[in-house]
Amino acid sequence: MAAPSANNPVLQLSFEFSLQVLAYVEELEQVRRYVIAQQLLRSGTSIGANVREAQHAESRADFIHKCKIAAKEASETEYWLLLCQQAPNYPNPPADMLGKLTSICRLLSSIISTGKANG
Repeated sequence: MAAPSANNPVLQLSFEFSLQVLAYVEELEQVRRYVIAQQLLRSGTSIGANVREAQHAESRADFIHKCKIAAKEASETEYWLLLCQQAPNYPNPPADMLGKLTSICRLLSSIISTGKANG
């Protein structure tokens, strides 16, 4: 199966972000920061998994629910990234990682708002 197409920005961004999470987690594991690496791996890749799952929702309510889960995972991911950024002896996350996450959060917020308004 191919990577998400560019015609769905939230699918594309969340997939690209997951790839970035994988690379950063490898970097964390190289310096033996396993616990945080695993937390970040779970939440950071869950965003895209939930966005993708939402594409096959059974109803509008199910779609909104899956997008809300993705938004919660994005919030948790932001926490882990900020923690790594501020903690001594942790490699800093890539410079554009938090920016990409902010874009995903904005898209999800817009999708959820629109979904509720049209429901």
